[in-house]
Amino acid sequence: MVGSGVIGMTSAFRLARAGWRVTLFDPSPGTGATWAAAGMIAPSAEISPGEEENYRLQLGALAAWRKISSDLYDVTGTPLDLYETGTLLVGYDPSDRRLIGQFEVVARSYGAAPRRVAREECEEMFDGVSAGIREGLYLAGDAWVDPDQVVALLTRANELHGVNVVRRQVLTASAQDDRVEVTTAEGSWQGDAGILATGARALPRGVAEKVANVVRPVRGMTVRVQGLDRSTRPMLRAYVRGRAFYMVSRPGGYCVLGASSEERQDLLVEMGELQRLLRDALDVVPSLESAAIVETRLGLRPASKDLAPFFETIDGRWAWSSGHYRHGVTLAPLAANEALNFVQSLQ
Repeated sequence: MVGSGVIGMTSAFRLARAGWRVTLFDPSPGTGATWAAAGMIAPSAEISPGEEENYRLQLGALAAWRKISSDLYDVTGTPLDLYETGTLLVGYDPSDRRLIGQFEVVARSYGAAPRRVAREECEEMFDGVSAGIREGLYLAGDAWVDPDQVVALLTRANELHGVNVVRRQVLTASAQDDRVEVTTAEGSWQGDAGILATGARALPRGVAEKVANVVRPVRGMTVRVQGLDRSTRPMLRAYVRGRAFYMVSRPGGYCVLGASSEERQDLLVEMGELQRLLRDALDVVPSLESAAIVETRLGLRPASKDLAPFFETIDGRWAWSSGHYRHGVTLAPLAANEALNFVQSLQ
């Protein structure tokens, strides 16, 4: 397994639990797009025009996460907190509210069932939200996890299952007859099959020249603040002057605000980018005025040409699992199932 973000870790766990001996290669596990993610499992809130197939794929994600949660508890004795809160989608100004209407049309055409909610009828849903926002759409069935907790539990579960973690960059990857091989600066390893889960990072030589798909890095920034606890309320999403904004609130008042989206790969926090995100946050949730900024996090999302995930076979015994873009956390258990099915098909 080359790559140890949420896709690689979950796939390694699924394979190890099925009885495979797994070696996981990554110089810095869990520090890519997973580290910056908010952890939303939100097929309904993520609906976009032209992405109906992706939406239907994501519909199976919550059940798959429940299964992963159960398995992690069986192995580690620690429950994975899975919050099935739904999502409240609102618009900041009249133009943004028109975007909400357009979203509703697309969502209903996909078979989703957003529900119009008014502040007067569901005051608790609007806790902390600007008094000028009087209505929105409620999307049931959306949930969230804390990616930091996911990484910690998967790391522990993989250790208990004997997954060997090699903190080195894979330089080359190849396949020959019924074996695969990888090399690092320190040596080489062989196995029966290989999975590439490198996210937006470049593929190793030997396979990079043979793939049909292409991914590009899309930089995303999240800001973590302390000060408002909406953890028992729906996740909050908004259009703010045409820009997308979200807030995931965790117990204790820790909130993840996001997300910027830039077609760039330099991991720098730009002042203008940060200012826009914070301004949007305060316009939608003015009660964040007194919140303390804890940190900013940056990650590179792997976006395919059509923004859809793919699972590409290379040389018969390698597979490349990527293109998950902003849905990496959502789709991780489903990608892990694909990895297991692929490896088992080679027996």
